[in-house]
Amino acid sequence: MRWVIGAALALGAAATAQTGRSVDGAYLARGGSGQDWPAVGRDYAEQRFSPLTQVSAATVNRLGIAWYADLPDARGQESTPVMVDGVLYVTGPWSKVFAFDAVSAKPLWSFDPEVAGSKGVQACCDVVNRGVAIWKGKLFVGALDGRLIALDARTGRQLWSVQTTDPAKPYTITGAPRVVKDMVLIGNGGAEFGVRGYVSAYDAETGTRKWRFYTVPNAEGKADGEASDPILKQAAATWSPGQWQQSGGGGTVWDAIVYDPELDQLYIGVGNGSPWNHGVRSGGAGDNWFLSSIVALDPNTGAYKWHYQETPGETWDYTATQPIILANMAGRKVLYHAPKNGFFFVIDRTTGKPVSADMFAPANWATGYDPVTWRPLENPEARFYRTGKPFLAAPAPIGAHSWQPMSYSPVAGLVYIPVNEIGFGYIPPLTPGDAQPRALGFNVAANMGEGALPRDPAFIRAAIAATKGALVAWDPAARKARWRVDYTTPWNGGTLATAGNLVFQGTALGEFRAYAADTGKQLWAMPVQSGVLAAPSTYMIDGVQYVAFTTSRGGAWDLTSGYAGLPTKQLPSIARLVVLKLDGRGRLPPPPPTERVMLTPPAATGTPAQLAQGKALFGRYCSVCHGGNAVSGGVTPDLRASGALADTAFWKSVVIDGALHERGMVSFRSVMDEAGADAVRAYVIGEAHWAKANDGKIMN
Repeated sequence: MRWVIGAALALGAAATAQTGRSVDGAYLARGGSGQDWPAVGRDYAEQRFSPLTQVSAATVNRLGIAWYADLPDARGQESTPVMVDGVLYVTGPWSKVFAFDAVSAKPLWSFDPEVAGSKGVQACCDVVNRGVAIWKGKLFVGALDGRLIALDARTGRQLWSVQTTDPAKPYTITGAPRVVKDMVLIGNGGAEFGVRGYVSAYDAETGTRKWRFYTVPNAEGKADGEASDPILKQAAATWSPGQWQQSGGGGTVWDAIVYDPELDQLYIGVGNGSPWNHGVRSGGAGDNWFLSSIVALDPNTGAYKWHYQETPGETWDYTATQPIILANMAGRKVLYHAPKNGFFFVIDRTTGKPVSADMFAPANWATGYDPVTWRPLENPEARFYRTGKPFLAAPAPIGAHSWQPMSYSPVAGLVYIPVNEIGFGYIPPLTPGDAQPRALGFNVAANMGEGALPRDPAFIRAAIAATKGALVAWDPAARKARWRVDYTTPWNGGTLATAGNLVFQGTALGEFRAYAADTGKQLWAMPVQSGVLAAPSTYMIDGVQYVAFTTSRGGAWDLTSGYAGLPTKQLPSIARLVVLKLDGRGRLPPPPPTERVMLTPPAATGTPAQLAQGKALFGRYCSVCHGGNAVSGGVTPDLRASGALADTAFWKSVVIDGALHERGMVSFRSVMDEAGADAVRAYVIGEAHWAKANDGKIMN
């Protein structure tokens, strides 16, 4: 553990002596003091709605910078800032934690769990972290390597640490913990690589495990001795023999965990299958409980209460892990959910039965839901493993709505959803061998190697034009969008709603904006030099309201999108915490100069057979970090401009020998030999030559 600043600083402010000690269940149920932001979703309902009104539709045009702080890692910043007792907490990539005086910007302490760089290759969607939980003076963070860590909220001193996952397996943690009844709840990720999902509860004081709920049956057909045992006997009947028995089946709980104090229930959002391909995973048979489901548990014991499966027999990475919001609608206790699959669900929290399911974004895998069975009305062509044909799907695996938090205004009665409109081709494996799991890379039993865009400038321009985003204000009662703001790119930030009739959202193209919550009229915007991914928060101290958010580029889209994400790649990735207030006079420093990638590849010498092999290997093992067509997102190195292309010995030392493993570039010896590595090199050289000749035709 490396503890930076910490107790070496005199904290000074009297408020910090009691930092977070008042935060308990009653405090979180009522949303704190009304002036702080004590949890990532503010309160247990996770509506991300603030009652503050000083910054309002009438005053928002006076917003300016109160202060900012540069953060150390220019990767995806996905944390919502949490503020209690005058201290602002934010996490960053590699699970680092930072504490600032929320008014003066004084850094109070920082904590680095020192996650090994080699763990990055097992993080499907960047080395991100979505925030902390505070409880009775302690702060909790999940580390990328599977540890759950308790810190003293005042000093940052580590109090305890427990390993929540098997370190020998490709588990990660990117989500924020939640605390309920003196128990810290945490899930994990890793389904693309082959793991079995679960959520666990740990004693907040000691770190002792209290219970665990697995979301997928035990592949050996035996009991685990956990809270999930009784219901998994029933769930096992929905799984048929298949690769899940080796991979674990997936179903990771990597984000949404929400407590309902009104009903004393816990809701978890469960992720995709492992592998994605239902035909390989489970022989194309069975619904595969509890993949892509909302599951209600008893928070005291972890026992099952009910579930609703939004995407039965999941085969498209349509997770149900997206944020869950609790609300009351016409006297009925409901939850709102807008998962990846493109349908907005209203679900009765008491019974688990859907109230409605309506398309909030373009989707062609299904036309709707049967109002009797509440099963999707599927497009038969969508199950590509049955037809044997590629299926160009909407939404893509990125999702119509990904992890970026939505918010809800009980005043306007609207849910504000960051929407992606992206297509994706699901292609069956070329051979049975292509569907087999490997030690590294995505194991999804689909042909990732053919996912690159064709070498056609006009086609690429059309793909960029068709790849869009939106902010959709959804009316759950009327079951339709009330208003919509279109963006030229996807992957825009999470949202914040306030009683000042405002919705705040940052954009992928480097603006932070405010809209009228009732009409969607844009009221104000500020350029912030880099993209905004995470949701903002707001708080008030000494009669002054502040709005806090982070900037950066990164996450799944920036890593993988290739040419389709080119517009956002023109922005630098600047890791920064920005805090606003009315009449703020702060200024950001000048942006760094734009660095254009200079392509000077060595001569292309690959044979057609080498290029084909290199393309297949690159798609399977490299594209998830270095982008489709080897077009980097600017977050990881652009291989087309790498000097290693001209040095076969150095290329081998990196790809085969793992010379850069401490930076996350581990050895790929377990999945390719030297000839394969050279084929990948030949493929990247070919892409670099084509880009050098044609990139100007794409953006002009």
